[in-house]
Order: sequence, then C-alpha cells, then structure tokens
Amino acid sequence: MENLTEILNLDPNAKRKQFQKGDFLQRDGDFQASTFYVKKGLLRSYIIDSKGKEHIFMFAPTGWIIADLEALEFNEPVKLFIDCLEDSEIIIFNKDYLFNADLPKEKIVENTQLLYRRLGKLQRRVLMLMGSPAIDRYNYFLNTYPDLPNRVPQRMIATYLGITPQALSTIRGKIARSH
Repeated sequence: MENLTEILNLDPNAKRKQFQKGDFLQRDGDFQASTFYVKKGLLRSYIIDSKGKEHIFMFAPTGWIIADLEALEFNEPVKLFIDCLEDSEIIIFNKDYLFNADLPKEKIVENTQLLYRRLGKLQRRVLMLMGSPAIDRYNYFLNTYPDLPNRVPQRMIATYLGITPQALSTIRGKIARSH
C-alpha cells in the first residue's frame, strides 16, 4: 500500500500521529498490536534476548509498513519493540481493513506483489544470516536500505547484520579501500 490516502480511506479509524526520536510505538508484552505506516521518519523493530542483548529485526524508513505480524495474526501479546530512530510521522491502522476492503482486482494484485517482494527480502536475509559471509550481508543491507548507513548508528547496523561493530568497521574499511 504505497498511497497514504488509500490507507486512510480503507480504515476510517486510522490515526496520524507525530513521534519524537526515541519514542516507543509498542513494547514487548503489550496486548494491543498495531500496524504502522511510516509517512516520514525512521522506525526499527527488535527483540531483547534473555541476556539483555538487542537483535534488530528490521528498519522501516519512509513509505514502509512495520508491525509484529505474529501478534497481529494470532491475537497474541507483542514480542517486537518498535521505536523511532528519528522524529517520525506515523499512520496507525488496523490490518483487517486491508484484508476486508473492497479493492479492485488490479490493486489486490499490486498489493500481493508488494507483499511477496518484502517477504522475499526477509527470506533472503534469514538465509544470509544462516550462511553468508558478513561482507555479503552488509552489501545486501546497502541494497535494501541505501540511505540508512548515514542515518543509523554503526552499532545498530552491526546488530542487524549479526556481527560486532568492530567487524562492521573492518568490512567498511575493506570496501572503502577497494573503491
């Protein structure tokens, strides 16, 4: 759903809200899961493991939708923290409106293709985490989020990649020297 007006027309209860950098949209254990469209800004979703270590699931820049899909689908408590990495304008809406809306066939096909592209990116990321060298994962990150390296702290990128900040620094140095 690329068009904000379409989202607002599908869900009459959608709320447009401003959030500040550092604000939480949801926290692990919350009982009310929502879907968030990033009109402006940057969000991230992550978990914190039993040892207190943060694991970033995804970033959501302008134009992306982010949610805890499992909590939404199975009506369970939220597992993912979602917070703002920048001041953000967010549209909060109910995912059921996307499924129950009376959309033309062309729009359903377009939305399904967008969903499959995002799921494909997620599948590739999981497979890369399981067996690709860190430099390949970093290059994939750059292709997926080309404008984020200058907007996100290096430690968060390293967490997303499943490596240490020192390893990321080494990779960035190798790339810079090769150009």
